[in-house]
Parts: sequence; structure tokens; C-alpha cells
Amino acid sequence: MEPSIVLAATPIGNDGDASPRLKQEIERADVIAAEDTRRFLTLAGRLGVEPSGRILSYYEHNEADRGPYLLELARTQRVLVVTDAGMPSVSDPGYRLVARARGAGVPVTVVPGPSAVLTALATSGLATDRFSFEGFAPRKGGERDRFLGALAGEPRTMVFFESPRRLPETLAAMVEAFGADREACVCRELTKTHEEVVRASLGELAGRFRADVLGEIAVVVAGADPLAADLGVAVEESLALEAAGLRLKDAAAHVAGRVGLRKKDVYEAAIARRG
Repeated sequence: MEPSIVLAATPIGNDGDASPRLKQEIERADVIAAEDTRRFLTLAGRLGVEPSGRILSYYEHNEADRGPYLLELARTQRVLVVTDAGMPSVSDPGYRLVARARGAGVPVTVVPGPSAVLTALATSGLATDRFSFEGFAPRKGGERDRFLGALAGEPRTMVFFESPRRLPETLAAMVEAFGADREACVCRELTKTHEEVVRASLGELAGRFRADVLGEIAVVVAGADPLAADLGVAVEESLALEAAGLRLKDAAAHVAGRVGLRKKDVYEAAIARRG
């Protein structure tokens, strides 16, 4: 087969979602770069396929060192890249390798398939015409609050990943950043036997998921309404003017007058964001 790098999506829960092309690539690849070699071999066994190529680990903490090596192999061999679940390079190793390959003229192809991001978005019942994938929120409280605060005015539907252990505190932080009434959806164990999809307001979800849960989690959050989006932009501009030396109250008044919002609303929102 042609020397190249092949990114292949693996099932996110249900092995029946594995494509015939995935099985074919596993059987024929010269080299298989797997996020977790043991989990990959277990998956291959369940799918009834026998890898013929060399299997190497390729995960977050060795990506910088192993990427150049895989690129060199791909000049003369077919290198298959897989993660534990879903599409490589989407919140998983892969995109740096693809960037290097594109720059070096090494062919890259994709075997499409399961995606937790798109599955969660589709099943949430929230708007799908425009969306953003935000990955995992930072673990530390202050960083997480700033991260979410910067998204308060985002008009697109947002998709997040979260660990089951941190879900309660992240939902509580989302209530603070986006408001208790913002529509959202918690998706747990997608495509698996005990799949659970709960759509409600963030306030209701934070009340329901007060304790740790089990399984893989995706959280889909509705985008801000146009007024809130405008307010978010005004707040960011006001804080930028404050950073440049203007008093926050004066900055808020200036921005509010220009965009047609109430000075009090912009100033109080800016204080809350800064705090």
C-alpha cells in the first residue's frame, strides 16, 4: 500500500460502529501508532482482526519525540494512527503529526468514523448550524473560571469534554459563567449500553449531577442569545481599555454608549468577569 499517514476513527463505545476500512487498515498497516497499545490490541481482538504491522505507543506525553520518528517511517511505510476512542487529533494526539506531514509533503488520509463531539452535538437537541469544540476546561478553579468566563458571550453551541469526577464542579462553574437558565445537555457513555442523555437548564443539571458519575462525559451548552453575546463583547472591550490605563467605569460608559447597551450592565458584568 502507498506510504502515508492514515488517521482512523475507532468506536467511542459500540464496537459495531467500527468501519470495514478501519479493519482493513489494521490488517494492512506497516506501523500502527496507538494511544494505548494494550487497549488497541483488545479492540482488534474484539473486532476479529489481526494486526500485521509493528505497534508503537503514541500518546500525549511522547508525542513530541515520537512524532518525527513516525513521520520518517511514513516516507516509506503506511503508518496507521488510532486513539482509544474517536478521531485522532480531536482532543487526542495527531494534529502535530499531520501538520509536520503536510509541511514535509508526506501524504495524509483519513478513515472517518465515530466522533464523540458530533454524536453529543447531534443528540443534544441544541442548535447544530454553528458550534465550537472547547475540549476539557482547565482543572484549576481560577483558570477554569476565566476560561468559561471568556466564553460567556459565545453565540455558537459549545461542546466540552469532562471527566466524571470533575463534572459536578464544572457544571457549577458553568452556572456562574453562563447563567442557571442556559440550556445544556450532559451526555454520558454515548453509544454504550448505559448511555444517558439529559437535557435541561444548567441550573437543573448542576442540581442533578451533584456527585461523581461513571463513564465518558460530554457537555453541550447552548450559545448565548444575541444580547448576551453583545454584552460579552462589550465586557471584553471594556476590560481591554482598562488594561490600557482607562478607569473601568469610564471604559464601560464609553463602550456602552457606542454599542447601545446600558452603562450599568456593562460595568457590572465587567466587574464580575474581572473578579
